[in-house]
Amino acid sequence: MKKGEFTFTLIKPTAVRLGNLVPILHEIDLAGFAVIAMKMTRLSRAQAERFYEIHKERPFYRDLVEFMSSGPVLAAVLQKENAVNDFRKLIGNTNPSQAEDGTIRKKFARSVQENAIHGSDSDDNALIEANFFFSQFEIFSH
Repeated sequence: MKKGEFTFTLIKPTAVRLGNLVPILHEIDLAGFAVIAMKMTRLSRAQAERFYEIHKERPFYRDLVEFMSSGPVLAAVLQKENAVNDFRKLIGNTNPSQAEDGTIRKKFARSVQENAIHGSDSDDNALIEANFFFSQFEIFSH
């Protein structure tokens, strides 16, 4: 995977439970992203703690870990030029009430915590997050 040409996303438990998985994937496809790895999984509490370890000192960490281990998620690696920045624009602000119209979070999120989708915030974190969920044999770059 070439830096700058991929990002990582997680469709979160509430979005999966509410049946928004296919509509969200459709939005991602329409925006020109190629899915180069994808799997449904359920994070254990320990896995959620490790994945969100960067937020360990924040007051929302425990609730985030609890939420992210509460049900199935869809993990995916997406490919497109300028992937991280373009994906951040597509998903919108973490707070859905502040997200721009037409963004995934504006359309599908219920709250700041239940904001439907995660997207990597940097090229470095995209690589770390993709490697957390996928082996090199599971990512099929174009």
